[in-house]
Amino acid sequence: MEAYSRDEAARSAGVTPAYLDRLIDLGLVEPDAQGQVTPHGIRTILLLQSLDESGIPMDALADTVRGGKLSLDFIGAAGYEVFAPLADRTFAEVAAESAIPMELLGAIREVMGGTAPDGSQQMREDELAVVPFMELMLQAGIRPVMVERTVRAYGETLRRAAETEADWWRTDIQDRFLAEGKTEADIAEFARETSPRLSAASDAAVMAIYHAQQRLAWGANIVAGVAGALARAGLHTREERLPAMCFMDISGYTRLTHEQGDAAAAALAESLARLVQRTVQKHNGRPVKWLGDGVMVHFRDARDSVLGGLSMLDAVRRGGLPPAHIGLHAGQVVFQQGDYFGQTVNVAARIGEYARPGEVLVSQDVLDASRGVAGVAFREIGPVELKGVSGVLVLHQALRS
Repeated sequence: MEAYSRDEAARSAGVTPAYLDRLIDLGLVEPDAQGQVTPHGIRTILLLQSLDESGIPMDALADTVRGGKLSLDFIGAAGYEVFAPLADRTFAEVAAESAIPMELLGAIREVMGGTAPDGSQQMREDELAVVPFMELMLQAGIRPVMVERTVRAYGETLRRAAETEADWWRTDIQDRFLAEGKTEADIAEFARETSPRLSAASDAAVMAIYHAQQRLAWGANIVAGVAGALARAGLHTREERLPAMCFMDISGYTRLTHEQGDAAAAALAESLARLVQRTVQKHNGRPVKWLGDGVMVHFRDARDSVLGGLSMLDAVRRGGLPPAHIGLHAGQVVFQQGDYFGQTVNVAARIGEYARPGEVLVSQDVLDASRGVAGVAFREIGPVELKGVSGVLVLHQALRS
């Protein structure tokens, strides 16, 4: 097992040799028989430094550990490798070696929760692991702004996941153990025994979910690429048939459930299912999935979607149900395992949320695809910003002409 001399350990942990000597004197860090510090010890130094900076007095901590009321041994368990040591290279040195601009390289530390570094600061080992990915993206001709955007997206998404993990560990493990009369030492022992399995399982789960999201996003690119190839070959154009997604929700469903109970809500959902199934089939639509108070519908041809949406609105009204509101958007979609995915689906859902009771709102793409369809008219309601959708969309209210 790798071991570090006193000076190497201090450098790897980002502390001064004098600070490390103090931790050793307090008994919080224990060198091996040769006076060297193990990787376990490096992680302990990193943890202690974090505790120190957060205001935990090291003297009191040492007394608590010596008294057996608290153990820091859990930091040596598998899974706690996330407390990564510093590498032997600075940001400036890595920038020169990799040809990655310093400002882009510094984004790595920012997305990992730190502040923008200067070139003289050492990189951490986990930060270095991101460098080859950045290099490959740049070599592939991807613009630096998109490289940074990608890395920041990783950081933001995974920060939320890590914070959620920390929340359930605190509430469902630490607080529960203490409420049951257990000690901090018991919690540390539980962490030592459990963290290796939890860490391995969470890594596998995160990668599985990430790969599934890649499959959906890449699938959308593949669909667009194939459609573009067909169009360039003169075999297909977007105008021939553009699919549309429709989201319909019943207004006041939650209030109805609260006032009349689950049985009434179930009866409403059953009535809604019958009405939608009968109506959309007449307009070449297919219900994809039911959402309790609404439904997602796929129309193979956007030209059928507007009349389909208006007919659903009429059917709900004739059925004596609370008013519905509907959103429609047209574009390429990804179909997998009976469901539809992609930006078209997401935008349609947001339009449906924006629509008012008794209203069918459509995007400009739906309107363009529906030009010349008899029996429908449109009233522009102007550009709007929708939650989760970049930029502004011009929306139109669909009406029977």
